[in-house]
This record gives sequence, structure tokens and C-alpha cells, in this order.
Amino acid sequence: MFTGIITGVGRIAAVHDLGSSSSHGKRLHISAPAGYLGDVGLGDSIALNGACMTVTTFDAAKDEFTIDISAESLDKTAGLADVGASINLEKALRASDRLGGHIVSGHVDGVGTVSRFEPMGESWELRIQAPRALAHFLAYKGSITVNGVSLTVNSVQDLADGSEISINLIPHTVQNTALGQLHQGSPVNLEVDTVARYVERMLQAGAIALPSAKDPKA
Repeated sequence: MFTGIITGVGRIAAVHDLGSSSSHGKRLHISAPAGYLGDVGLGDSIALNGACMTVTTFDAAKDEFTIDISAESLDKTAGLADVGASINLEKALRASDRLGGHIVSGHVDGVGTVSRFEPMGESWELRIQAPRALAHFLAYKGSITVNGVSLTVNSVQDLADGSEISINLIPHTVQNTALGQLHQGSPVNLEVDTVARYVERMLQAGAIALPSAKDPKA
């Protein structure tokens, strides 16, 4: 589990194929900030642009680690195999940590597209077109994870092929995450609020006639 509070910005240093066909994944070599891997061990989880990955090797002295990503994960995410790209990093949540953002699973629900990223006063306005499958999870003042960053939705506009959400980014977020490098047309990983996911399931279950607890045949 994660909180969507980015703890470092790394760089994709190299990408190697794990096989010769499209069904094979890739091995990513990530350069981390100085000292970032001091408390990391093999098998630990680190979210890369919001996607939970497992550390397969690491060299704390060189601030480098590797992860293996499947072809399925590559197909369902964006920006995880672009050599040289900056990437948001977050270590897995500990039971004693503060929940500074919101509950994030590290499982990307879909890929959105940046439709606008422009300065607005002292802040920046980020607009993202989300796919139709995620539209009903998005709500005014609700939570959304964009490339691993916990953010608040300022507005939602339903479109024929999905929804467009507007988000306000303060200068600190732009300067301390890889979101500052976005531009119109950039693909972004989206994870919807966990609470919204459970509400949808409860509503679906409510539409089905369930046996009564008093029914002896139940």
C-alpha cells in the first residue's frame, strides 16, 4: 500500500528485454536519489509512476535498483520503459507512517491523456482526459492518483468518450515530482480512489436479490 506522497524522483537509466517476443517483459534499471535505497531490501515494493513494482536487485552505494515488469503491465501503463525519463518513486507504506495523501494500492486502473498543463496564478492547472471506464469513479473534490501522486479533483466534465478532470498543482508538487515535465498529449497512469471502487461494488451487489438472513433455505 502507498499514500501517493512521492518520496523521490528517479530516472530510467536502461531497459533490457527479458525475451525475444512481445509476450516477454522488460528489466528496468532505475537511478534513485542519493541515499534513497539506504533502507531498501530485496523484494521490497516501490511504486514507479504509481505502479507497484518489486525490487529485484539494488546497489545502495550506486543508488541504483532494478525491477522486472511483465508485458501485461507494460500494456496497461504508460511511461515505464522510456529510457532517460524522470519517474516518481514511493516506497511502500509502513504501519507507523502518516497517511499524508490517500490510500493507494499501486495498481493502475487506466491511462489518461493530458489535455492542458498551464500556469494559473502561482499554481498550475492540469487537465486530464480519463477513459470512459473510469469516468463514474471521478468526483468533485474526490481523490485521484496521477503517475503515483495523490491529488484532488477540482472539476469533472463528462464527455462522449470519458471525462475530463481539472486538478490544481501547487509549485511544491511541480518542483518535487516528475509531473512538472508533463505537457499536452502526455499519457499518465491513473488510479481511482479505493473507497469509490468499493462503493461501486456495493451498489452492484445491491441490485441483486440476496437471500434473507432469516430465510431457513439461505
